[in-house]
Amino acid sequence: MNGIKDKSELLRLYNLDLDELLNISSMYVKDEIEFCSLVNARNGKCSQNCKYCAQSSHYNTDIETFPLIEVDAVKKAASDALKNKASRFAIVTSGKTPDESDFNRIIEMIEEINKIDGLKSCASIGILNEEQAKKLAQAGLKRFHHNINTAGSYYPEVCTTHTFEERVNTCRLVKKYGMELCCGVILGMGETVDQRIEMALALAEIQPDSIPINILMPIANTPFENYLDKIDEEHVLRTLAVFKIANPASVLQFCGGRMRLSLENQKKALKSCVEGIMVGNYLTTVGARPEDDIKTVKEIGKKIKC
Repeated sequence: MNGIKDKSELLRLYNLDLDELLNISSMYVKDEIEFCSLVNARNGKCSQNCKYCAQSSHYNTDIETFPLIEVDAVKKAASDALKNKASRFAIVTSGKTPDESDFNRIIEMIEEINKIDGLKSCASIGILNEEQAKKLAQAGLKRFHHNINTAGSYYPEVCTTHTFEERVNTCRLVKKYGMELCCGVILGMGETVDQRIEMALALAEIQPDSIPINILMPIANTPFENYLDKIDEEHVLRTLAVFKIANPASVLQFCGGRMRLSLENQKKALKSCVEGIMVGNYLTTVGARPEDDIKTVKEIGKKIKC
């Protein structure tokens, strides 16, 4: 089924009665939910000035910082994720680009994850150059995660230390070297409805396998600390539905910030437009308990993808 790529039509759909909109997007979803999980493998001291981020060295957020963790810690976290029904497991590190002094250890982590039956390796380690993308593919990395975060027209309002185009280029490199691509956004950073449609269309052009949906969790002492009111639950649901309609072949995935939605609205999304959940905690914010997510999937009559 082809997605709708016309901006005016997507905007018309966005403004429909909510139940009617969700009914349309439900035509594009399957009856299974994919679980994935992550390990925060290096935290804080990031050189970039992304205004939403607790890990940026530009802001005094008073978070714990630590260097790249050991391979054994990743192996344990991956095994725990498998027990919680995750079929994908991601190594996530802070920083603009992979630290060359850590790169070989990251490769080793990927190789160890690939040895675990039932678990596919993922990584979210920043902006890549061509050689790095090639090495990750050679190591057997299944999927690389790199968000566009917001609309290209709004990107300078979110970050000025790198560009929207740098992010898109990394996405192109990932696909060039045969890895799957996970590429999504953060909602509620002050973007307009038109810019949410712009995001949906940008993702349709990139064609990621998975679209992680984050909802801003404002962090104290960042420029966006008072942005809690920039999007409400209804407009999150509207955005999710339009994203799915524009990207029917991509799996929309609940990630950071979904706890801002009521359980009722999480269930509505899982029935109508979202087909994946990042289970457990996130990088600097708390998620739901895996057993609660398992229960929710059963309650809405869907199954967990193996």
